[in-house]
Amino acid sequence: MKRNWWKYAVSVAVVVIYLLPIYVVVITSLKPMTDQGARLALPTGIYIDNFIKVFKQSNILRAVLNSAVITAGTVFLVVVFGGLAAYPMARIQNRLSKGIKIFVMGVMMVPGMSMVVGVYSILVAMGALSTYWGIILVGAAFGLPLSVYMYSNFISSIPKSLDEAAEMDGAGVWTTFFRIIVPQLKPVTVSVALLQGVATWNEYGYSLYVLQQPKMYNVTLAVKQFFGETVKDLNGAAASAAVAIIPVIIIYLILQKYFVQGVLDSSVKG
Repeated sequence: MKRNWWKYAVSVAVVVIYLLPIYVVVITSLKPMTDQGARLALPTGIYIDNFIKVFKQSNILRAVLNSAVITAGTVFLVVVFGGLAAYPMARIQNRLSKGIKIFVMGVMMVPGMSMVVGVYSILVAMGALSTYWGIILVGAAFGLPLSVYMYSNFISSIPKSLDEAAEMDGAGVWTTFFRIIVPQLKPVTVSVALLQGVATWNEYGYSLYVLQQPKMYNVTLAVKQFFGETVKDLNGAAASAAVAIIPVIIIYLILQKYFVQGVLDSSVKG
């Protein structure tokens, strides 16, 4: 215990670093704009007018609904196509599959915003601006490399003898995948869904360019509305952000067991 004290100290420091922004958001949302006290100081009383203002002025509920639709659509595409693409990569061991895997890993290293001009031009030509399907396709395109990588590593840890046994029983590739492989993918699927879901929920860069109509704003753009050229309503923005993070925290707490297991299992093989 005494030898490992520094590990606990580092763990506590990491927890504090991650929780501090959430703490600041919550207490700021409970303070009036006239409160000039220290940012970390607790509020002298519970001030709910910021939340009332958020629900009346920023249309936060519509933004939450938009984010939910966009997140659900993106996660669905990333999970389905990521699993389908990863299966042959994990089972067919040749130069082509290894080359594709290296390419997928390389794509993961490319900053998404470096391609914003090209992506925006394509979306304009497709008439996809301010549409659910436009931003969903963008999110899925950038989320698939990580999904394919995690699924392929996880499937590689599943004994290939199961596939061979199914083939001997007359099962085809699709039957083997859906009846033998898919039921075992629950942990990694939860991990992929959570990682992609949080990334999509928090996405701001492409949303700023694609979701141009106020009725299509997601939660990050709804928070941005409190920062104008002349007025910066930090308290209102904090209240809006507090409302936006509640669904993500609830979902993570429910699925955290599967998330941890999936991340560990998908990293067994690289």
